[in-house]
Amino acid sequence: MIYDFKVKDTFGEEVSLREYDGYVMLIVNTASKCGFTPQFEGLELLYQKYKDKKFVIIGFPCNQFGNQDLGSNEEIRTFCSLNYGVSFPMMAKIDVNGENQAPLYKYLKSEKRGALLSSIKWNFTKFLIDRNGNVVERFAPTTTPEKLESEIENLL
Repeated sequence: MIYDFKVKDTFGEEVSLREYDGYVMLIVNTASKCGFTPQFEGLELLYQKYKDKKFVIIGFPCNQFGNQDLGSNEEIRTFCSLNYGVSFPMMAKIDVNGENQAPLYKYLKSEKRGALLSSIKWNFTKFLIDRNGNVVERFAPTTTPEKLESEIENLL
C-alpha cells in the first residue's frame, strides 16, 4: 500500500506517505531543465485550487532523462520556488527506473503500467492516487496539469 512508503524531502528529512492518508495525491517525477518544466506552473495552480480539499502534489526530482536535473536537492528546491512558486512538497532526487530505483516508483509502476511497458519514459510522468491509497491512473509527460483537473475533481 502506498502509505507504507517513506521518502526523504529536499531537506533530508524522512516523510511517511501515511501523512497523506485520506488525501488525493498526484505524484510526479520532475526535472528543472526539461521541455516539460513549465508544467510546474500548472501543477502549482492545481495544488492551490484543491489543497484545502485534501489534495496534494508530491514532486520527485529525477536526473535519469537527459541529465535535466543535475542540481543538489537545495538547488532544485530553490529553482522550483523562485521560478514557479512551487509550494507543494518536493522530495529528494531519486531514480525512477533501473537498479537504484526508489521502492515507491517500483510500486507505482507495478500498479499502473505505461502504454507499452512499465518503465518511466520521461520527466513529468504523473500518478493519481485516490483517498484510499489506490493508484487509479497514470498520465504521460505530455498530459498537462490542466487536463487532469476533471480526474482530480472526480476523486475529491
